[in-house]
Amino acid sequence: MTRILIVEDETHIADGLRFNLESEGFETTVAEDGKAALEILSKESFDGIVLDVMLPKVNGFKVAQNLRESDNFTPILMLTARGHPEDVLEGFASGADDYLPKPFELEIFLARLKGLLRRQKWSRKPSIHESVESFEFEGRVIDFTNLELSAKDETVRLTLMEANLLRHLIRNKGVPVSRKEILDEVWGLSEDTDTRAIDNFIVRLRKYIEDNPSKPKFLVTVRGVGYKFIAD
Repeated sequence: MTRILIVEDETHIADGLRFNLESEGFETTVAEDGKAALEILSKESFDGIVLDVMLPKVNGFKVAQNLRESDNFTPILMLTARGHPEDVLEGFASGADDYLPKPFELEIFLARLKGLLRRQKWSRKPSIHESVESFEFEGRVIDFTNLELSAKDETVRLTLMEANLLRHLIRNKGVPVSRKEILDEVWGLSEDTDTRAIDNFIVRLRKYIEDNPSKPKFLVTVRGVGYKFIAD
């Protein structure tokens, strides 16, 4: 049975989510604050996490960041009243895989969660044409099937959002990609927002890939446009 952790401090919302998820055949556990969620996740494994942002003790952004830094890559769907595009990007930057602003329709919530769980399964399946979908360049190996990046004698795990961004830049190798295109085509965000917030993702990817992140040679900035991936 698919196990979902619901992290929500508003009892009526948590109860509603739990009832509807269990009606759909999921097994659920509820944590009322961020600290409790981290304690549960240190002992138990789940197939997905529904995570509020405005939580007591430890907020949702910190919970997601803590999990990713501890190599826990359970899919995270963030739910929050903070629906401004900059908040959405902060959620992605902290490690969320999808983000749904409150208030939301139950049908949309269920569709987004099920879609997230499907994408997680698909990302770990071999592609049609090869046993492992990967890209290699100058001693670096990016394994998109297992969401792993090996470079500088270490292997790091990528979030789905990081992997999708990196894959898009590689597919457009040598061609400048605008921040707006990344928002539209990679993350499905078309709101009129400050797209420079996406720079946080590039900074993190450079730490993984570049020998000198302050002087990148693979993920380069194209002034006034966005970014370009350069590698043989």
